[in-house]
Amino acid sequence: MAKRDIVVIGASAGGFEAIRQLMAALPADLEAAIFIVWHMSPDVTGVLPQVINRQKTLMATNALDNEPIVMNRVYVAPPDRHLMLDKGVVRVIRGPKENRFRPAVDPLFRSAAYMYGSRVIGIVLSGALDDGTSGLWTIKHRGGLAIVQQPEEAEVPSMPQSALEAVQIDYCLPVQEIASLLVKLTSEIAPKEKQVPMEEQNKIKTEVRIALQDKALEQGVQDLGQLTPYACPECHGVLSAIKEGNIIRYRCHTGHAYSADSLLTSITENIEDSLWGTIRGIEESVILLNNLGDHYAEKNQPKLAAMYFKKAKEAGDRANIVRQAVLNHEQLTNESISRQAAEEDDNA
Repeated sequence: MAKRDIVVIGASAGGFEAIRQLMAALPADLEAAIFIVWHMSPDVTGVLPQVINRQKTLMATNALDNEPIVMNRVYVAPPDRHLMLDKGVVRVIRGPKENRFRPAVDPLFRSAAYMYGSRVIGIVLSGALDDGTSGLWTIKHRGGLAIVQQPEEAEVPSMPQSALEAVQIDYCLPVQEIASLLVKLTSEIAPKEKQVPMEEQNKIKTEVRIALQDKALEQGVQDLGQLTPYACPECHGVLSAIKEGNIIRYRCHTGHAYSADSLLTSITENIEDSLWGTIRGIEESVILLNNLGDHYAEKNQPKLAAMYFKKAKEAGDRANIVRQAVLNHEQLTNESISRQAAEEDDNA
């Protein structure tokens, strides 16, 4: 009988050190395959395997597409590629970004749950926003185990805190205790495969296929949820709202996916970019209007020149209003809004 031998780990900001500590505390003979997604820039070298190998415990490599899954091995998502699991093999794919990242945690967690069910142990470590929450919900829903780093210990607590609020977590522990727990859990026989309704099974399959670069429209992405008035920040396609328990997230018809938090962050970032673009356009009109005013003044047409200078000043005044809007603009996240709500309660 199969054991709980598929361990998937997700981390972002502050997660590098948490992963290093976790790998250093694991025994070299751990009979499990470990898969790690750590958010990184697409143009950096993937150094995490070298750091893990310096611990002289489990062997780690940047994963290769279609390589066999071997126990007692650590597979790390390379830069700008999603790491996913298929039956017996690893998939390394440049599929659509999820939660603004590639690699992202949710595609790994979701594919592991779909392929290996109750054999999966999902772990969310330090990180910003909430990538991994939806995937951890799927792992739990399919009979796997859900573990998060204690938010008080995490350098950036948002990812584990989000998972705690949305998923029925099995263990919430410091990193060192997670390591010893993994030794125990990976020696246990996995429970019987949990049965889920065919409709939910098909939804998971659809999202796994989309991340594996299958065309989202052909896979029926618009059947996953209700169409919304929101546009995808990446491609401006229409987003569909997908519900999982008390989680709501979004996916567009080209395949990009967002949690509610990452969508809010993207939209508010785009507002600031748009406002600066507006300021640039207005200021260019001010320069042009003043130049034309100078031109007509030189041609001894003072009334026309004065009108150009007047319009330039009016445009400059409008630019100042927009500039003030930029300076007052707030980058919003669920965490920042929750913090402000708590502060208002404290001040009440």
